[in-house]
Amino acid sequence: MTVGLVAIHYPHAQFHDEFRGRVQLAADLMRDRPGCKTADCWVTAAGDAIVSVGYWVSEEAQVAGFAFATANGVDFSYDERELSPRVILRLVTG
Repeated sequence: MTVGLVAIHYPHAQFHDEFRGRVQLAADLMRDRPGCKTADCWVTAAGDAIVSVGYWVSEEAQVAGFAFATANGVDFSYDERELSPRVILRLVTG
């Protein structure tokens, strides 16, 4: 079963570029891992949110991708750099 993730992040303006870099690094690290179909970083047209999008062949591949990114220095913790809580949508094929 293919799984996906859409995460919408709302960083404070002064942390926007740093946060985008962190999300982009996570996507870059995960994209080439086995089982990852795609991982990307987007910014809304209004520029107020950073959106992570990823799709994997299985939940195991997704977990492995996040573990690899974490092991390579990506911090997925929510902290004071974010204006409001993230919106995380977990997707599965039917």
